[in-house]
Amino acid sequence: MAKVVVLGAGISGHTAVSYLSKYLKKGHEVVIVSPNSNFQWVPSNIWVGVGLMTPDQVKFKLAPVYKKLGVDYKQALGVSINPEGDAENEKGFVTIKYVSEEQKDVVEKVTYDYLINATGPKLNFEATEGLGPKKFTQSVCTYDHAANAWSNLQESFKKMENGEKQTFLVGTGHPLATCQGAAFEYILNIAFEVNKRKLNHLADLWWITNEYELGDFGMGGAYVKRNGYITPTKIFTESLLKEYGIRWIKQAGVSKVEKGIVHYENLEGELKTQEFDFAMLIPGFAGAGMKAYGKHGNDISSDVFAGNGMMKVDADYTTKPYEEWKAKDWPLIYQSVEYKNIYAAGIAFAPPHSMSKPMQSPNGTKIFPTPPRTGMPSGVIGKIVAQNIIHQIKTGKTDHPHEASMAKMGAACIVSAGYGIRKGQAAVMTVNPIVQDWEKYPKWGRDINDTVGVVGTAGHWMKLFMHYMFIYKAKAKPFWWLIPE
Repeated sequence: MAKVVVLGAGISGHTAVSYLSKYLKKGHEVVIVSPNSNFQWVPSNIWVGVGLMTPDQVKFKLAPVYKKLGVDYKQALGVSINPEGDAENEKGFVTIKYVSEEQKDVVEKVTYDYLINATGPKLNFEATEGLGPKKFTQSVCTYDHAANAWSNLQESFKKMENGEKQTFLVGTGHPLATCQGAAFEYILNIAFEVNKRKLNHLADLWWITNEYELGDFGMGGAYVKRNGYITPTKIFTESLLKEYGIRWIKQAGVSKVEKGIVHYENLEGELKTQEFDFAMLIPGFAGAGMKAYGKHGNDISSDVFAGNGMMKVDADYTTKPYEEWKAKDWPLIYQSVEYKNIYAAGIAFAPPHSMSKPMQSPNGTKIFPTPPRTGMPSGVIGKIVAQNIIHQIKTGKTDHPHEASMAKMGAACIVSAGYGIRKGQAAVMTVNPIVQDWEKYPKWGRDINDTVGVVGTAGHWMKLFMHYMFIYKAKAKPFWWLIPE
């Protein structure tokens, strides 16, 4: 009988555990390790950040769901992985440290037959001096960050209502940050709320990004079908920002934040500043910070993890020029390069390279987005990793019938541009595949018939529907498995 341990209860880890618990029945054990007591539907944190949803509407307690699923839930932090075991354990194990009140700081070794690393990102605020909710900028990366952002945003709204001008700065807070889409949603929603309050004349709205061109979104941009025309996402994005009265600073690597002022370097090597009254800047992402040790306690972290702390999987990590990057460089099954019973899912896996062209200033500062792997791709990857483990346990075989290369996978993204049943707006964009494949699609890099962009109220209804649908799925309500990732 097999024991599967999953590290992390975000979208990818929670998806994996749900399928494992459904299809692995008698005698098999599924364990999830997560320091979080709540599941959060991250895409809706944007609405928490503008006061249109409460934190309770985007989260729920994990313990009752895992009890229903028959999953052993350990509220703890993954500290290290010992894939070869040690003198006391023949099997591989993870060392965890409990964070729950009843067992706080208790350390335990949890053995496994299969391990899924779905720890998600460390929000690396420390990589940019002065960044983050504890310093001088806001965040919408978690529901509590978003609630704090709303509290501060209200202060700016009150000042505007009293006739005081306010400057809003939203975007990326590190030269290599990703998740431009979340920041883009947030500035559009701020603009929407400012307009709703008829305070436009007192608002100075700025978008700051490390993208070479707007609409890159960490995936090298795209060409989309819109109203019968082929439009680059650069034009799509610029037109939206102009429509909402937002100015922009692109090719910017934020290096430092002080109270009311951001310091950044551009690709020309110029050191510049931008003042603000309210700022929400996405931090860089890093791996969870776990270590890996061999049988005799020797540090093998560099064998298991890439330099950014994310796990190396079945990808081509060969250093080569941008022009030689291929779609086939991307992983298919997310299996560890060193240990065949370890997998990584979602943000926890190390991408082979960026999707955007690497750019560097004359000063040597790298300024470009790292690859996004959140939302739909995370859920799909979590599912196929679980399916392959289920297949191996049930058949005794070692093959992988399920694959999910981001260079073969399509994705839909709904960018909220304002909340409201009758007046709400959202930009719906689909891309297929996520990673460009210039060999298969030499003209556009993607299948242009499956890569579209539309803006309208219907998009808002769709995003709202998806909010409730995916929370229903995550709670493992009846027939949850019929809802696609």
